[in-house]
Amino acid sequence: MARSRTPARIERAHDEPAFVLHSHAWRETSLILDVFSRHHGRVALVAKGAKRPHSQLRTVLLGFSPFAASWSGHGEVRTLTRAEWSGGVAPLAGLSLLCGFYFNELLMRLLPREDPHEALFDAYRDALSRLGEGAYATRQQVEPLLRGFEMDLLRELGHLPPLDRLSHSGEPLLDDALYVVDPQRGVLESMDENPASAIPGAQLRAIARASWQQPGALRGAKALMRELLGYHLGTQPLRTRQLLIDLHQL
Repeated sequence: MARSRTPARIERAHDEPAFVLHSHAWRETSLILDVFSRHHGRVALVAKGAKRPHSQLRTVLLGFSPFAASWSGHGEVRTLTRAEWSGGVAPLAGLSLLCGFYFNELLMRLLPREDPHEALFDAYRDALSRLGEGAYATRQQVEPLLRGFEMDLLRELGHLPPLDRLSHSGEPLLDDALYVVDPQRGVLESMDENPASAIPGAQLRAIARASWQQPGALRGAKALMRELLGYHLGTQPLRTRQLLIDLHQL
């Protein structure tokens, strides 16, 4: 006698705050979306008919545009049942648009599917809102925003230890002492008198507070984020980071 199969449980979400991180065509008229939602994390959705000329979804499912998503289904890809534009973020252009793509690529590469991070979602939404204000015309102006989001991302994923104390003992850092941040072991005393990756305690604590006005803090944060992100990203480089580097050189 054949065993009866238990039907897969259908999961539903209603009016979930979300952003489209990436999309690609599926069949003739539909899209597969990679969506970052506030309460469900990164989910894959199929938007049926979204490519049709008169589909209302065409004006809603845009990158960097907040919307309320409803979906249902089971398995790896659920079905988008409704999408309504939420507003509140101005369209991105120029350097701000490239920074938005950089944020999306980081989330696509590092954020596991269906791993909710509400604080990270809020940080992403706020960063896009600030980029939309149009006050970031140069690389120097946008650097603090980039470093802040990178730190928020690593902290939320458990990859950034507290930067104002030693990880093994919890002791506060000394201003003039040198420290290194190991991707696995956290903040450690430097065993070398002048290692290339060592950071003075005062500078490391300034990075922890996001005190970018302190001399050297922003430069030190850039090097530190590059090292930590590189460790967790692996050997495949970020395409948008190289574009930012090329733009800065131009």
